[in-house]
Amino acid sequence: MEEFSRNVRLIGEAGQQRLFEVKVALFGLGGVGGHLFEALVRAGVGKLLVVDGDLVTRSNLNRQLLATWDMMGLPKTLAAQARARAIRPACVVEARHCFLTPENAGSFDFSGFDYVCDAMDDVPAKIALIARARDFGVPVISCMGTGNKLDPGAFRVEDVEKTSVCPLARVMRRELKKRGLTVKAVYSTEPPRPSRDGQPGPGSISFVPAAAGLVMAGEIIRSLIGAGAPSCGAWQYRL
Repeated sequence: MEEFSRNVRLIGEAGQQRLFEVKVALFGLGGVGGHLFEALVRAGVGKLLVVDGDLVTRSNLNRQLLATWDMMGLPKTLAAQARARAIRPACVVEARHCFLTPENAGSFDFSGFDYVCDAMDDVPAKIALIARARDFGVPVISCMGTGNKLDPGAFRVEDVEKTSVCPLARVMRRELKKRGLTVKAVYSTEPPRPSRDGQPGPGSISFVPAAAGLVMAGEIIRSLIGAGAPSCGAWQYRL
């Protein structure tokens, strides 16, 4: 277990053994989800379900950990499996090459899962996933917007009702309230920046989605091992 000796020094043998035994579902393998995925694998999470319907493209290269030239054109889920094998072959990664939608959310069975992670962009999909996870009583964490931002130190973890600034979080607060739902959210307090080229869609850079993914990983891992970190509230990440 030499590869986990530094982990054990920090979280103890019991904490490491707990991570070996857990099962986590991750939806979305883009800029946030790819870094979250690798952090979970390197921490020693035993089983992962990864769900994404995208292929690796050239436009992903600036910010997505799973995007490399040798993976170009492959499903991101297969790129994730290959990445896990290269790091820790013992990690079991189940891949579903599809997008979660409100129509197919009912096909996902979270029995036996310890955590569900939302790193998707689509609001209806995010809401459907949160509702489905809550049907099974499984903890869920959801990432809000990371586009049009340059400050990786501005991420916080709060119940979604307590979020501010982030436009995506504002929409999620409204839609979840309609359904009587809530969720733990990772969000940025940095106001979105305007586009510099006038093109539609958000801009993004290498270090901001990565920071959000690592914040999510830290929150999940501490929760899974019972390390006593606050699950939400005034928790500021200094990167």
